[in-house]
Amino acid sequence: MGTFSIWHWLIVLVIVMLVFGTKKLRNIGTDLGGAVKGFKEGMKDASAENNPADATPPPQVNGGQTVEGEVKEKTKS
Repeated sequence: MGTFSIWHWLIVLVIVMLVFGTKKLRNIGTDLGGAVKGFKEGMKDASAENNPADATPPPQVNGGQTVEGEVKEKTKS
């Protein structure tokens, strides 16, 4: 008796559709889907920033001094 049957949920769905209309519900669903997709991409980007695949190793120390420099890319002429 404490749970709702399928008929209760169908009646609630019909009332919601009558109040909001199908076009507004479709727009809400599209917006919600876009938000979930954006959230997933954000989580993927955040995890990629925390664990970069092409991370450069820390600079090597030679004789107690840090060696720093720039890498220049070769281009074909």
